[in-house]
Amino acid sequence: MLTQHRDARDWLAAAFVVLLVAAGIWAAQVRSAGFFGDASTVVQLSETAPPGSLPPAPPVEPVRYAEVAPEDAVKINEAVPFSTAPNPAAKPFRLAAGGDDQTRAVDCLTAAAYYEAATEGADGMRAVAQVVINRLRHPAFPKTICGVVFQGSERTTGCQFTFTCDGAIARAPIPSLWRQAREVAAAALKGKVYKPVGHSTHYHTNWVVPYWSGSLDKVAQVGTHLFFRWQGWWGTPGAFRSGYAGSEAPIAKMAALSPAHAGAEEMQLAEAEKPVSPEQLKDRGAKQLKIVSPGGDAFVVVLDRKVPASQYPSLALAACGEKEFCKFMGWTDADRAPKGFPITDQAHRALSFSYLRNRSNGFEKMLWNCKEFTRSDPAQCMKAL
Repeated sequence: MLTQHRDARDWLAAAFVVLLVAAGIWAAQVRSAGFFGDASTVVQLSETAPPGSLPPAPPVEPVRYAEVAPEDAVKINEAVPFSTAPNPAAKPFRLAAGGDDQTRAVDCLTAAAYYEAATEGADGMRAVAQVVINRLRHPAFPKTICGVVFQGSERTTGCQFTFTCDGAIARAPIPSLWRQAREVAAAALKGKVYKPVGHSTHYHTNWVVPYWSGSLDKVAQVGTHLFFRWQGWWGTPGAFRSGYAGSEAPIAKMAALSPAHAGAEEMQLAEAEKPVSPEQLKDRGAKQLKIVSPGGDAFVVVLDRKVPASQYPSLALAACGEKEFCKFMGWTDADRAPKGFPITDQAHRALSFSYLRNRSNGFEKMLWNCKEFTRSDPAQCMKAL
């Protein structure tokens, strides 16, 4: 009986792998039809289309992931072939800015390279920096370095670079790796080109499957990151013709990492001191909000499932304000949310998102239920109870 069960399991595993490979091949064959994600994100044009005949640049949609396990995502991604079309290197980019604008740009690019790819080594960080610069030069994206990196981080529709809205930037960087990331960023802004990723404007780790990945050309892999460019004319060198705006606005989330961004933090703190009403929190994604501790520093929240999970941290921070200690617990299923303390084990298992802050010992942690939400960093997943 044991042997029969093992044979059955082996047969099912083999069949599942075949299905994954078939799905990857199918994705490669139909991606030009826009079957992954919204059809509006796919613009099919001849690579020689004259600029005068071009429609508006492709819209940049929030990142959404297929709900598959990491090990299955790796197999699906491996089954999608790399493009066989030429992959020319991008032209050198030299930042035309000085003073605080230059410092802000370098620090924003450093943060992107560090928080997105510090564990991938120098080449991984170079690849991320090149994508940021490629985006700046493309009509679909903002025209400053900080604008590209933090695009969408203030909206409920989602950020473009995960670290800008998932709480990762609150973690103090490792000094040696931060210095390496800054060297990478400074070199990229002085004209250093990382050739392998060509004109890529998108990337993701191989253990997730974004819905847009099937509609773009897969052109390179650096470490665990896969890099993509738009199909047709929008992915060719001629599309990367936009210039630099020349003024880098300070970013509040960068204030702890960069003195040049400190002014934005002061403005943000002034806003944070203002009371946030339940109505305002509902606008940000809370369907119901209940303060469940006498000191007003612990919250039970029913979350709006329609709001991207990447925006839950901003909701938690808005609720907690400037409290020294704060505990924020969110459920997307109102029926499974607790009515108060003590919270039962059953309710704990149904928890969707949590945020805990204790400034007296420097602790701050945000966690997601990864059975419900796919996260690119396993360290952001709650432990199963």
